[in-house]
Amino acid sequence: MNIAVSPLSSVDILRAAAIAQALLDGFNHHYALFREASCMAKINFEAGDVIAQRNSVRNRITFYDARVLESVSRLKQEFAAEDLPDLMWSAVKQQYIALLLNHQQIELAETFFNSVCCRILHRTYFHNDFIFYRPAVSTEYIEESEATYRSYYVNDLGLVPTFKKILLDFSWNLSFVDLNRDVMRILSTLRHHLAKKLSPEFNSHIEVLASPFYRSKAAYIIGKATHGELEIPFAIPLYRNQDSQLYIDAALFEMVHIRQLFSLSRAYFLVDMEVPSAYVQYLHDLIPGKSRAELYTMLGLGKQGKTMFYRELIHHLRHSSDPFVSAPGTKGMVMIVFTLPSFPFVFKIIKDVFTPPKEVDRATVRMKYLLVKQHDRVGRMADSLEFSDVALPRSRFDPELLAEMRLLAPSIVEEDGDSVVFRHMYIECRMKPLNLYIEHRKDQEVEAVIRDYGNALRELAIANIFPGDMLFKNFGVTRAGRVVFYDYDEIEYMTDCDFRRIPPPPTPEFEMSGETWFSGNKNEVYPEEFGSFLLARPDVKQAFNKYHADLLAPKFWQDTKMRIKNGIVEDFFPYPQALRFSQDE
Repeated sequence: MNIAVSPLSSVDILRAAAIAQALLDGFNHHYALFREASCMAKINFEAGDVIAQRNSVRNRITFYDARVLESVSRLKQEFAAEDLPDLMWSAVKQQYIALLLNHQQIELAETFFNSVCCRILHRTYFHNDFIFYRPAVSTEYIEESEATYRSYYVNDLGLVPTFKKILLDFSWNLSFVDLNRDVMRILSTLRHHLAKKLSPEFNSHIEVLASPFYRSKAAYIIGKATHGELEIPFAIPLYRNQDSQLYIDAALFEMVHIRQLFSLSRAYFLVDMEVPSAYVQYLHDLIPGKSRAELYTMLGLGKQGKTMFYRELIHHLRHSSDPFVSAPGTKGMVMIVFTLPSFPFVFKIIKDVFTPPKEVDRATVRMKYLLVKQHDRVGRMADSLEFSDVALPRSRFDPELLAEMRLLAPSIVEEDGDSVVFRHMYIECRMKPLNLYIEHRKDQEVEAVIRDYGNALRELAIANIFPGDMLFKNFGVTRAGRVVFYDYDEIEYMTDCDFRRIPPPPTPEFEMSGETWFSGNKNEVYPEEFGSFLLARPDVKQAFNKYHADLLAPKFWQDTKMRIKNGIVEDFFPYPQALRFSQDE
């Protein structure tokens, strides 16, 4: 017999509206703090305070979860949220949707609602009407009080005055070293990019996103020029010199270089955005192939990036049939890594028991991954999306893989009906493991990638990161041919390591025995050992020694550590040195 459910009373509807408003208050507080951090980026940039800039990026990562927990606590204390009936949650969602109709961060507010509810409700509710499984309100025509981008009409002013106006309209509190020089360099680079002289066109105009994109020591102006049938994306990096003056460091017009700015192997940007969906849409049109998930993540909106990624994954699963299988490469001692061949990502879960000689535990591994997320990754460490309670279709798993997970990670993997539920996992862009990459390559290809591997070690060290396990299997090669580190369970800060020369053996018998006579205590590092386990292959050894022989001795590591401890922050340019303008002229 069907029993009709009584509609909510007017008192219940008012209570649902109050809960919805409390949820939105929590989100609005979060986004106000987010924008405050983004606004501080201009102040830090102009002050040349790179430490404050990096701390702002690091601290901002914690904002979201802190506000979610505050909202959960408020809903439990004021509304006994954990005891609300299903009908009330449906009403809360409806009231929340009504509040979002004129909101400027609709999609972020929906995701915040999900985050709070998923802390209160059981996961069986995650795919039904109680949360925003799909967007409920469109972001397409959100009205802005602040323009997302500004337009400049070249035929009104001419190219040189137009670019001067573009650069000055950001209301910098610092003067330029030589604005005329910088503008002429930008135009010269543009002409070289187009390989022709610029002649007037009826529709010539330039669009520039209204907020600069701040990261580390730089501010980037992002936009595009329209000239006849051409649309020319560009990024212009600005820096501040020691005399507190601004200068243009380069002008980027090639798509490959603009894409590299938004690589997930780099630190997130600080950008002040009233309507983030408008910025993401603009960038998505500007940079073909960059997903909205990646763009939200790079703009510091990591939770929205995860939401978009998960929707993309579910959509892909509905339109594909290949199984999840073990990822190519050497099996890890700490992680089980699997992939879907048709989807360019890997999924990583932490084992319950680690293969000897690994001595870390799950908490330590998670701490290392958080360290990487909060650190400046300088283009050499892969970012990870961290998920909890991920349900994937059981039928899509290779039986051998599922058996391995049951055996090695039973506390993480739960089979629930037709789903495999992962209590915790990391997801990263898939790369070709470096050991597999060089396996069937030789000559110039090997030399080029080994040179870049050494460059990766150098740049990580200068950024205060020692990889710990430097084996090739822990590094990947991106589609752009760049070597990136992705195995973090043994990383340490350079400043926490003690780089030493191997002492002479106390007696000849020690040397003949093959046993280690030096201590090898935790965080003691002997660079002279690197060659013995990295450079067994002659052509690899030759290439490494050609470019990076100094990495096999303590001096580089000791000197780098000392510079970091002395407060020296090195520059990392996410574009080739050859594109940089000389500042000596």
